[in-house]
Order: sequence, then structure tokens, then C-alpha cells
Amino acid sequence: MHKQFEQGLVWFRRDLRVRDNAALCLALQCCARVHCVFVFDRAILDPLPRTDRRVGFIRESLCQLDQDLRALSGKPGAGLIVRHGLASSEIVALASTLGVQAVFAARDYEPQARARDAATRGALADVGIALQLCKDHVIFEERELLTQAGKPFVVFTPYKNKWLASVTPDHLREHDAGAWGTALAERPDALRQPVPALADIGFEPNTQWPLQLASGTSGAERLMEDFLARMDHYGATRDFPAVKGPSYLSVHLRFGTVSIRRLSAAAWQRSRQGSHGAAVWLGELIWRDFYFQILANYPHVAGNSFKPAYDAIDWEHGAHARALFKAWCEGRTGYPLVDAAMAQLNQSGYMHNRLRMVVASFLAKDLGVDWRWGERYFAEQLNDFDLAANNGGWQWASSSGCDAQPYFRIFNPVTQSEKFDPEGKFIRRYVPELAKVPDKYIHAPWKMGRIEQEAIGVIIGRDYPAPIVDHAAAREKTLARYAVVKKAL
Repeated sequence: MHKQFEQGLVWFRRDLRVRDNAALCLALQCCARVHCVFVFDRAILDPLPRTDRRVGFIRESLCQLDQDLRALSGKPGAGLIVRHGLASSEIVALASTLGVQAVFAARDYEPQARARDAATRGALADVGIALQLCKDHVIFEERELLTQAGKPFVVFTPYKNKWLASVTPDHLREHDAGAWGTALAERPDALRQPVPALADIGFEPNTQWPLQLASGTSGAERLMEDFLARMDHYGATRDFPAVKGPSYLSVHLRFGTVSIRRLSAAAWQRSRQGSHGAAVWLGELIWRDFYFQILANYPHVAGNSFKPAYDAIDWEHGAHARALFKAWCEGRTGYPLVDAAMAQLNQSGYMHNRLRMVVASFLAKDLGVDWRWGERYFAEQLNDFDLAANNGGWQWASSSGCDAQPYFRIFNPVTQSEKFDPEGKFIRRYVPELAKVPDKYIHAPWKMGRIEQEAIGVIIGRDYPAPIVDHAAAREKTLARYAVVKKAL
């Protein structure tokens, strides 16, 4: 069969897998010979701490990807070429060296990534090489789903309804590269290098992440198999952080060690058979698509409120705001569930989804600190950080986003704790200094009398912080702070 191009190059980014990889399949179908590359992009890596868990996860996942490419090709000299530098420059140089006619990659929707791809497209065009981007990270992208007025959705429920009415088995079909694997080319001798060690790209191992995070496609497969056995109960268990309820697959979706099509297909099929848990989980995957299309169609959300009126809010500022923010980051707010959630994040790079909402609401609406500060902190700490979902979640919690909770809805951190960690199991795990506090006081330990505190050896203000704000007073202050929004609406 005649191929469109003699040689092509697949540029892996956030799709670190062979199975169901849209860009890889497209390249194998279009090219007689295909090379594969991943670039440790210095534009992304240089600002990171040298022990960033995510870089270790990527590196381990690349080792599996390299092995899987070799297995697919059947050639010992095939595999992954790994570069370290500025991605746009490295791709153009490598494509020129290999003599390819086209570079293939999965489309990215983040503003910085779009600027990178635009620059790369131009530089490749200057040397006569095409850049072909395809959909891979979502089921429906950009403007594929529109309202009756022909505009992007900004409210989730009608978007979800349109998604469910529009999806077909073909949207969820896997891209099978097996039939074309022999088109994978052997690497030139000079490029047959193993995946670089972390030290080779200026990083150090994080001693915590291997214990917390199963990397690569094999890690994704184990988690997916485990979750499929629990999926039917997801709706009942997902909100309780001390219970094994979530899928824990978010980091694998973030770096593409599993495809969104496989996960959506599993949830869609099970939900059509009547599984409530599967339907709830599918709804969460649809939220992911929703936030991706918000970022693609309204890129101003990366840095500004979706609703401009919310940018007029007068947040706390100066040394006072920095002190409040520091206490929040370090899990020293005096509210046990908030502090336990922040401890989980700081120790593992993971935070339960219910707790993400609780701590975000607490920062913006109890402490009065600009939601963008919290958004940036999550971006630094979360293993599964994804700009679209992180931004969407923070804007939802602060009421500044599309289809966000109303500004006057303010989570009470104590009642959230009582409802979702009723026995305090999660709190005691991550705030061990409260281990001896009776169940009666575990959600609000400052309510213990002095005699009770002394009896168990937990003095509030000494062994555990007193609350840095009074929730009732903070609520009134927040309603006043948001009055500027009410006037503008």
C-alpha cells in the first residue's frame, strides 16, 4: 500500500503509551517508516524543583514506552529517542536530521502548549516539514459540541446531556497500531541511547514517589483493573477520603499512560447496563472534557476569572495574606480536615477530590486569599496537575468560573468533616497529633475544655493550632467581599 510520506516522526508529549495512541496510529498509517521522540522540555522543567515527583513518573513511564515500541516493531534497534532541551528547537533539529517529511503529535489545548506548537509548525514549515496534530486527550474537543445557538457550552449539565446524546461506539473505539507496527524504524546508531537517568537532566529521585505512584502503562493497567471491580460502588464511596473510592487514575490520564477512550468506554458500557456508580464516574470524565473545551474556547481563564466581575474582588493582601496562605499550605489552619488534606497533598502529591473542593473553598472564602494563589500551589504539588481541570476546579470553588457554585455557598469545614470523615480516620492518619482526641471533638478540637486537653496531652495552641479564623465571622466577611460581584451581576 502506498504511504503518503516516506518517513515520519511521532512526538510523544502527554500520551506516553503505545496502546490506543491516536498520533502513533496516524503516523504508522501515513508513513513507510516512523521514528518516535520525547523531549524533556526545558521550558517546562527548568522552573521545577529538582525532586519533582512528576519528572520521575515521566522518566519511568518513558522506559516502559521505549520497551513497548521495540516490542511493537519487532526490531531491536527501534524504540524511543529522548532529547533534553527546548522542545520546538529539538523537534526541528531531529526531524531535519532524520529526513522526515512530517511530524505527528496529539493536540494540546493549554495556551503555552499552543504557542509552542505554533512556533514549531512555523519552524518545521521553513524546512519543508509538515506538523500534523490530532485529537487524543478528550472524547470531544474545542467546538465539537455546541449549543443550539452555535456557541461553546458554559454550563455543565446541558454539555453533559449533549455529550451523552452525541457519543457513539466509534468515538470510544481504540486506535490499534498492531497492524502497522513494522513501520517503526530502527534508530540511527548515534541515537540508540537509553532513556536518560534523572541526574542526566538535572533532577534527583524523590524518595516518596515510588511508594505512592505506580508509573507507566503497567501501573495504569493495575489501577484500572482494580477500579473496574469497584466501579459500581463509586457513587456511594467517592466522597469519603478514608475509603477506597476513587479510581486513582488521574495521574495516568494526565500523562496519557492510559487513554481517555478506554476509560470512557468502560464507564459508558457499564452505565448503559444500569450501573449507577459507572454513570457517576462517567460524569466525572465528562467534567474533564468540559473543562478542556472551556480552556480551549476561553483561554483568558488561565490567569483571570471566567466571569470578569470576579476580578474586582478585594482579596486579603500584604503580610497578613501571606501568613494565612502559609498556614494553609503547611496544614496549620486549626481545622483538622483542611490540615489533613494539605498534609496528604504535601506528603504524596495527591489529594482526594472532595477535599480539593473543601480546601479551595476554605482558602478563598474563609481566609479571603486570592484563589489563584491556591491554584498555583496545586500546580506545584499535584502529581496529576492538569491546567484545565485545576483551573476549572479552583474557579468553581471560588465562584468565579463558568457554572460555578454560587458565591454565597460557603463550605463549612467542620460540617464537611463530620459528613465525609465521620469517625476522623482520615484526620488521624494525616494529623497524628490529634490521634488521641475523642470522636466527639475530632472535627473541632478547640471545643475541648482545658482539663480534657490536658488529660489526653493535646493542648490547642501548643500541640495543634487554634483556628486561624472563625468560620461564622469569615462567612460574613466573604459575603461582604463578594458584594462587588453581586452589584455587577
